Amino acid sequence: MSQSPQEEGAINATTARNTLYALVKLAEEEGRTTVITKHRVRALLAPLDRFPAARKTEAFPAHVLSAAQKDFGDLVTLAAQGQPQVLMRNSTPVAVLLPADPAPDALSSDMAAHPGAATAGGAVNSQGHQNRGSTPRRLATLGDAIGSVLTDGPADGPTFGLPGLDTATGGLQRGKLTLVAARPSVGGSLLGLAAARKTALVDHDMVLYAASGPNRDDIFRRIISAETGGEYARLKQGRLTEHEQKVAHQLVQAGDLLMIDDGSDLTAEDIRETAPHMEGLALVVVDRLQAAHSARLPLSGDRLPDASQVLATLARTLHVPVLAIVDSDDPALLGLLDADVTLTLSPTEDPARVQVTVAERDFGTIGSAYLQPDLIHARFLDAGAAPLGRADSPAGPGLSASTGGTAALELAEAALPYTSGGQQGIPAALTHELAAWRTAVAGGDQEALQEILPSLLQAAAAVSEWPDTHEGHRLAAALRSYGTPVSADTAASAQAAAASAPVHAPADSGQAPGDVTEDEEDGGDWLKPGDEEDEPEGHVFPALKILKDAVGRSKMHPIPVIRKEERDSGPWPLISEHMDGEPRWVHPDITVTRVPYIRENGKRVRRDQIDVPDSFGEGVLCLIDRNGSFPSACSGVPLAPNKLLHTGPLDAYDKTKAGIYLIGIPEWTRTDMPHPLGRIIDRPDEDGRVWVTTPHVKQLEKLVRDKHLGAMPTIYDSWTGKYNESLFKPFYEATRKARTELVQVGGDPYKAYKTRLSIALRLLWPKRPSQRSPFWRPDWRMSMVAEASVRHWSVAFRAVEEGHQLLALRNVDAAVFWAPDGTAPSTYRIGTGFGEVKAKFVQAGEMIPEGDD
Repeated sequence: MSQSPQEEGAINATTARNTLYALVKLAEEEGRTTVITKHRVRALLAPLDRFPAARKTEAFPAHVLSAAQKDFGDLVTLAAQGQPQVLMRNSTPVAVLLPADPAPDALSSDMAAHPGAATAGGAVNSQGHQNRGSTPRRLATLGDAIGSVLTDGPADGPTFGLPGLDTATGGLQRGKLTLVAARPSVGGSLLGLAAARKTALVDHDMVLYAASGPNRDDIFRRIISAETGGEYARLKQGRLTEHEQKVAHQLVQAGDLLMIDDGSDLTAEDIRETAPHMEGLALVVVDRLQAAHSARLPLSGDRLPDASQVLATLARTLHVPVLAIVDSDDPALLGLLDADVTLTLSPTEDPARVQVTVAERDFGTIGSAYLQPDLIHARFLDAGAAPLGRADSPAGPGLSASTGGTAALELAEAALPYTSGGQQGIPAALTHELAAWRTAVAGGDQEALQEILPSLLQAAAAVSEWPDTHEGHRLAAALRSYGTPVSADTAASAQAAAASAPVHAPADSGQAPGDVTEDEEDGGDWLKPGDEEDEPEGHVFPALKILKDAVGRSKMHPIPVIRKEERDSGPWPLISEHMDGEPRWVHPDITVTRVPYIRENGKRVRRDQIDVPDSFGEGVLCLIDRNGSFPSACSGVPLAPNKLLHTGPLDAYDKTKAGIYLIGIPEWTRTDMPHPLGRIIDRPDEDGRVWVTTPHVKQLEKLVRDKHLGAMPTIYDSWTGKYNESLFKPFYEATRKARTELVQVGGDPYKAYKTRLSIALRLLWPKRPSQRSPFWRPDWRMSMVAEASVRHWSVAFRAVEEGHQLLALRNVDAAVFWAPDGTAPSTYRIGTGFGEVKAKFVQAGEMIPEGDD
């Protein structure tokens, strides 16, 4: 028999055994066929294209390479006798042993019918000639392909576990590279995690999770969060409930099938080398490809097209799906990556829906699906019809439709701002029921939900007026899904309970616009038409005129207004009110109750009442109220007066720049102080990262320098401009001078001063599109508020370091200390000036006055 140029020279079985892995690789990648001799018989180690029927492993004897190597001599003999032996890497066929001199009927009908394409003698090239000087092309008939079509369909491949998306994609196709394309914060990584969870934890198949971004701890926390419904931000701080700890142990027992590679300098070549050695590999997830260049991440920048080709080759070679996440939906970049299938995630006008567009390279868009982002719990749900869990998940069964399904989850999430203490304004009895509801949802306890629902609705019926905030509207809407009853009989008892039942954290002040202080609450934008007009001549304090003049006189040539057509792109959609970093914290050992109070003007309000355990010893509550925190912060706000430019990942903070930064949440284990980032940590993205302004970056640097933090968090992305601290300095000087004079006068002049001061600072970032303003700089506004938060936190921290006991810290101006000797901490300066504080002392259990009480 003639030997084709494809075939290697004959080698004996012993040599073939010792080099089996290399010979198989040559068969896979180059289509080479090797003649193997054993005594007087000959066999061929051939690529699968020479015998396509071998892809159906159930039809022929199949052996993983390690086992085949041990029995290789016997397999050569069997193959030479006309019994093909399929060689597999894990569960995937990769090569086949065939008879070198087959009888006409020794093999399948395909080979007999098409000897030129399938016999051991060689291949047919595109010109129809054998034994040409160049490697011939391997051709296949429709009969050759039918085995793959019938056995490799998407039905038996990995899926996302999201029915709508699985229907649109047909599952993850073996041998293909699928790309998930999504801008940061949309949730692309969570689709990779969904597929990994479904494949390893439900289908019990092997997954390689190559993490070029999140580390193994991040991934495990996300899995726990997604499986239990626990808040990812809380899990990042190491605070797990008993149920979550139980699930974590169950995941460990079931998690041997999910292998994570989070090693440094991870490359596509590393993934290609690791994957073939994983027995039974069913899915490769690459999380993630970073569009912006980073010297620390090989899978970034202009190296991505080459990496994509390596991953595509890996998918074809191992005949497994490779799912890669890229943090961009830029069509130009996606074209360079040239994936087989691309899933593009796009936010919609409805924040509760994300559209996934499915496109194949040769056909364009082939389908779409909608998902419900649940980033707080590191997962996606099917939009409109998603169970809370899976019966076959280690976390336990989900809720049935009878308990609401999606409605139950929505109510649990709407309750979070209130059960965590971040928002107040609802009766404590309702807070208690909502906390029980969240616990039941997290545990997938349908019976408990059914028991809680009547008392929950009864407590909700007692609410006469819901908080007029986004959180309040969302909670009320979630409760309406259950037909909340309104009953006068239940209202009285629930209101009575609300007057004395404990809640978890100090409440918001609940100020109306008329109760404005220099450090106004940031829960809403009460600006009204006309506020943007300059104050009339002779006004007691023309705050807006002064602020405009300060910006206008700057030699930095600041840009006070970002054009409307630019506001929906670049850094601006990334900025939110939560970047203020205001603490909303109470010491874990004390109880805060919201009690009714009638002010002198007859207005009914609620105020805090703090109960301190006996273990604290004798003492009184020292109430600290900082003066003019916002205008005081204007003395040195680090910001960029001009445009913010995309500076991407940074190896270290550049002190010549200011702006916004995407960082990991640093670990903070102390229980005597809130986290340095305040409420920022309550809203991480799917990767556990948060956007912060320059004041908080500088604060973290100082804490690292003073050895209160172990290391600076990684800066994953940034938008920055030239650093400046003096933009608002003239405004600060004028405000301080006016306050010194007007605080003595009091009355209407002082109230007018406070009102115009608050309006001027709010106009830096008006929320309503219809609100006119001489400014539109969200980064300036949030940098100013963040600077006030940092100063507030830092002074309290110094007091704690000196041995004082902090009981509560909130907003930018309020702190409560336990004072055994009846004196305020020496870190505070008592007085009426900016940066100074007013100190009051009350007994534990007494009402805590606020504002003008």
